[in-house]
Amino acid sequence: MSAMKIKTGDTVRVIAGTSKLKEGKVLAVNTKNNTVLVEGVNMVKKHAKPSMTNQQGGIIEKEAPINVSNVMLVHKGEAVRVGFQMDGDKKVRVAKHKDGNQVID
Repeated sequence: MSAMKIKTGDTVRVIAGTSKLKEGKVLAVNTKNNTVLVEGVNMVKKHAKPSMTNQQGGIIEKEAPINVSNVMLVHKGEAVRVGFQMDGDKKVRVAKHKDGNQVID
């Protein structure tokens, strides 16, 4: 299995689906299902019964997971592809810009 190229805390842009061209911060990454949870993207309505934690109940809007293949990392305001390079004995993420590779972290 290859390494996940998107990490929690990254800013990503959606490139497919109903939330196309929206940007948001990655809240969670699920490597088992290859999905990410992006803040403010792919909002769904969930009907909740009243409970001890949610006294009122009702309809709640929350983010749903989106496939990692439908998002691209945003680096310096531009959606870029991500690769890996060896920096000495350390593996680093690299943003693949049109004008050349740049280290992300």
